[in-house]
Amino acid sequence: MKASLSVLLLSLIILSCKNKESPTDSSPGVFAKKPNIVFILVDDMGLHDLSITGSDFYETPNIDRIAKEGTVFTQGYAASRVCSPARASIMTGKFTARHGITNWIGEATGKDWRKLGRNDKLLPADYVRSLPKKDTSLAEAMRGAGYKTFFAGKWHLGEEGSYPEDHGFEINKGGWEVGSPIGGYFSPWENPRLSNGEKGENLSMRLARETSDFMAENKDESFFAFLSFYAVHGPIQTTETKWEKYRDKAEQLGIKDEAFRMERVLPIRTVQDNPIYAGLVEQMDDAVGLVLDKLQELGIADNTIVVFTSDNGGVASGDSFSTSNLPLRGGKGYQWEGGIREPFFIKVPWMKNAPKSIDEPVTGTDFYPTLLDFANTDLLTNQHKDGISLKPLLEGKEIADRNLFWHYPHYGNQGGEPSSMFRKKDWKLIHYYEDGRDELYNLKTDPGEQNDVAAQNPGITSKMRTELEDFLNNVGAKKPEKDPVYDPELAKELYAKKVNELLPKLEAERKNVLSEDFSPNKDWWNSKLTED
Repeated sequence: MKASLSVLLLSLIILSCKNKESPTDSSPGVFAKKPNIVFILVDDMGLHDLSITGSDFYETPNIDRIAKEGTVFTQGYAASRVCSPARASIMTGKFTARHGITNWIGEATGKDWRKLGRNDKLLPADYVRSLPKKDTSLAEAMRGAGYKTFFAGKWHLGEEGSYPEDHGFEINKGGWEVGSPIGGYFSPWENPRLSNGEKGENLSMRLARETSDFMAENKDESFFAFLSFYAVHGPIQTTETKWEKYRDKAEQLGIKDEAFRMERVLPIRTVQDNPIYAGLVEQMDDAVGLVLDKLQELGIADNTIVVFTSDNGGVASGDSFSTSNLPLRGGKGYQWEGGIREPFFIKVPWMKNAPKSIDEPVTGTDFYPTLLDFANTDLLTNQHKDGISLKPLLEGKEIADRNLFWHYPHYGNQGGEPSSMFRKKDWKLIHYYEDGRDELYNLKTDPGEQNDVAAQNPGITSKMRTELEDFLNNVGAKKPEKDPVYDPELAKELYAKKVNELLPKLEAERKNVLSEDFSPNKDWWNSKLTED
């Protein structure tokens, strides 16, 4: 009897060790509850805005930890070139043309576009202005699977009645209809869903502390925490200490005489040397570190999946002209890779032998089914129609080829043109609505999209254009219309002003920010009220 008991105990120990070491289990096995999930979404961060993805100027040791300890998807995409549509795709598992939120919520459409002083060939299409109630959001699906749900930070998916708490999040800290940090990054800020505390408190750190408190309160239950930073969206702000650190670093690396050139309609930044933006990036990274350290302190890191990504490319043009996405072309708002390629990291702690990097093209719609899969709950295939589970890739398996679509029948504040994009294997087609032309790029040989090969490949271009049109028609995508009052002569005047006035102004402002005596105001955007 004693011998039989010993054998039984030995078998249980071996099984336990096997579960601990298995890289392909869909759940940790050694824990009594489903895995926790921490989803970290950054606003306006480009693929190359991290030290681990190639920046020699920005410093992001904590985000780098997620990548080093997890899996890097080297061809990770946002579902849109601007924020609200990409966020809606994460929440619904659908491409933007299907859920209908094709622009950032609040932007003008139709004839109202002219009221912004614009003179464009097209009137932008209308779009859905709140996360559809008919959809089962990712948070609602997680809550249905038994998870405690929490949201902190930027929402921008509808007005009151369509806030995080209306779409499955039990707790909401800071999420409302506005997409930028009103009042700035240092308290006092203006946010009806996030109270002010100590004057000078940093917004990114506050959101991280709220997330950490939630995790501590629910460490014995399975939780889904969605940390959605307002950073690194403009207005870009930092402390004097961090500005000085990166101003000195820019000098050490060598300050170039020029850092802007003209893209098609606006100047675009070509150098990463903005010390204010670098400080904002580092402060956000500090906040990520706080959350990661809290997971370790609570003893739940080994049972917590961590996701890190961004909602669109870095702001290289328009808005704050903050960063450069080179060697990728364009940035936020643009139809090229710089507008949609993102950091895309998934850390599943118990999958010790998961690939360190995966080259398969993936997108924001894939998070929904992937996280349900890891939560060991049924996938909702009628909901996340455009997303697939990435768990097989993390297990070292292959997935079938598929097509990716983007639809943006609008003008970006950053210089992007109304267009739709279609990726099929290594080919990317861009269809423009102003004149109906198509561009075709082979992303394997030309990831910087410098050589349009549509004319050399008419068969591929025509076939992909037909497939794109079929998809858009099947989902009822809306398209822009010609503006009969467009003035081509005025357009030439406005373009000349950008070349002759805006471009030199940007260079002068850059030199000022890099000067030793730069100061934005007396208290550095309120940050000196409590120096970090």
